[in-house]
Amino acid sequence: MMPNIKVQTVQLPDGREIKIETGRLARQAHGSVVVSMGKAMLLATVVSSHEAKSGIDFLPLTVDYREKFASAGKFPGGYIKREGRPNNNEILVMRLVDRVLRPLFPKNYHNETQVMIQLMSHDPEVAADALAGLAASAALAVSDIPFECPISEVRVARINGSMVINPSFAQLEEADIDLMIGASADSIMMIEGEMDEVSEDEMIEAIAVAHDAIKAQCEAQLLLAAQVETANPKREIHTVEVNEDVYKFVNDTVHDRVYEIAKSGTSKVERTEGFAAIFSEMMETISEEDKEENGDLYKEYYGKIKKEIIRKTVLNDGIRLDGRKTTDIRPIWCEIDYLPSVHGSAIFTRGETQALATVTLGTSMDVNNIDEVSWSGSEDFYLHYNFPPFSTGEARPLRGTSRREVGHGNLAQRALAGMVKGNKYTVRVVSEVLESNGSSSMATVCAGTMAIMDAGVNMVRPVSGIAMGLITDTETGKFAVLSDILGDEDFLGDMDFKVTGTSEGITACQMDIKVKGLSYEILSAALQQSRDGRLHILSKLTDTIDQSRESVKECAPKMEVLRIPGDFIGAVIGPGGKIIQGLQADTGTTITIEEDGNEGVVQILGKESEKMADAIQRIKDIAFVPTVGDVYEAEVKTIQDYGAFVEIRRGTQGLLHISEIKWERLKSMDGIFKEGDKVKVKLIGVDPKTKKLKLSAKVLLEKPEGYVEQERKPRPPRDNDRKNGDQRERRPRPNRS
Repeated sequence: MMPNIKVQTVQLPDGREIKIETGRLARQAHGSVVVSMGKAMLLATVVSSHEAKSGIDFLPLTVDYREKFASAGKFPGGYIKREGRPNNNEILVMRLVDRVLRPLFPKNYHNETQVMIQLMSHDPEVAADALAGLAASAALAVSDIPFECPISEVRVARINGSMVINPSFAQLEEADIDLMIGASADSIMMIEGEMDEVSEDEMIEAIAVAHDAIKAQCEAQLLLAAQVETANPKREIHTVEVNEDVYKFVNDTVHDRVYEIAKSGTSKVERTEGFAAIFSEMMETISEEDKEENGDLYKEYYGKIKKEIIRKTVLNDGIRLDGRKTTDIRPIWCEIDYLPSVHGSAIFTRGETQALATVTLGTSMDVNNIDEVSWSGSEDFYLHYNFPPFSTGEARPLRGTSRREVGHGNLAQRALAGMVKGNKYTVRVVSEVLESNGSSSMATVCAGTMAIMDAGVNMVRPVSGIAMGLITDTETGKFAVLSDILGDEDFLGDMDFKVTGTSEGITACQMDIKVKGLSYEILSAALQQSRDGRLHILSKLTDTIDQSRESVKECAPKMEVLRIPGDFIGAVIGPGGKIIQGLQADTGTTITIEEDGNEGVVQILGKESEKMADAIQRIKDIAFVPTVGDVYEAEVKTIQDYGAFVEIRRGTQGLLHISEIKWERLKSMDGIFKEGDKVKVKLIGVDPKTKKLKLSAKVLLEKPEGYVEQERKPRPPRDNDRKNGDQRERRPRPNRS
């Protein structure tokens, strides 16, 4: 059967076109679209079970994004030529899409749902990750799966003062704002990106430009879905009626006690134990039959009532769970140089959240190599974030790096990377979260800043970070922006907004908004309040360490960088690496060499200054290029009747002819030099054919008064002069034919 293809197009502000197509591929999926822009093509599919998964009270949603190497005509790396586990970039795209989609499914929709997006055709001029959110939403739009409204995601970048939607990779190199925005037609829902110390107003301008582009993409999805019969109507879902009797009993029983804890300013452990005790005591008053029939409802209603009481306490009383006001920052203490054997370390503790950051310095061999479909290269600054279960007082299985750890580490890396400039080392920052009760990623930024400066790595300016929250009441219009949110406030609030920056502006942000129709007024208020909090936290960092150490620590390796002519790279490496390996073994250093245009960049890493100096000198000797007119301290190596061979640099010798030793004429070399003598010589020329050096010592001596250069008598011609160009008449050869 021929496919029934439906197509809808979207025009970007600069005239480029995005095409959304359905009906051609993957028709057994519940929703399937191909989104293309230029030569880039993404296939997005969605499948959802028709029955809810038993025993769960959440949406089991999986979002998967993969970039196929074949899409760019490339082979996967490694021994097994097959795509394997998702790389960091793919994981980050999955998180971006998931964060926008998840809140828009019905609250009581608990059916197993899987969204899969794959890059099938790569275009180096198109960043495909900016199309993934549109592709996922369009697949849902043409399916019968219940979903509140279409969404889309776009990248907005400011390039030379102009905002560009979905720029190319080359354009991003010039951008000072790079934001990914996720939204529906009427609400901003997700923001993530990095900036070059921009203001809050500049960031809001970029968000508004992106939202305008998203509105057009949402409209295109509605038009496409209207052409697909199976997209309308959506599946019916079972609605659960509220048990008014149970709800009233729970509210009457727990309200006052929950309110007392909510306004008492207790610690995380005390609150957790207090709320648990209230629930346990309530359940003890219920019959076994009632527990068996409505036990899940009692738990569900208790959670809802507790959440609503805490929110109203903040809005009406201005009191937060730990007793702070809305703008207060938790107590902070910092420490640097805590670990004696690492190259840099720092502890940042804010309330019940603590991060220990370490810095390790290395050479270009230690860069983070990246081989992806969209981009291949390396990072000489990178950050890893670890979140062990003990940080929240839990015991759970360890199953490798989680997607959350990848996402939080990426945010902290983007916050700091732009401020680490002019550095010759490869820098690896590792954050170990040791305690967590709200915004461990921002604690990582703060600890990372101090550890970098403690390691002696240059920073343009120190960076701090803060997590902001929001609680709103749609009925009254009240809202409260919360500075430095707790983990509980993240869960029960309407926004989680992380902002990092310096004293001059914002460097990175990540925002998830859980309510519809968040106004730009509230967004602006949150940004302005976050600035005050950032600067307060920054002052605590700079009180501890306000600038980078002037040099690296004793335990850290020292680095010297040399530039040599490109012609000598092979000589430094040697056949099979013999020379460079020998240098490293003899000097106890680590040496790397890379080609940069017509030069070789040599990095020498070591801890002992004398051995490093030896390695540097030996490399300089190998790559030595004599310069005519320069004077050298030479060592006599061998003596001949006609002069002495002297070494002006290790491995570089030349002849000091007997006539160039002194101004007076020497009849022999007897008694003039002995091997090992030092003599100053000047390079007066280089034979263009043989490259032999012409050296002179006498030109450095004062010429005797009345000295007259003696003319040399021409020598009589020899028989072999004809081989050297003698033009004498030759005797004709006999004809032997």
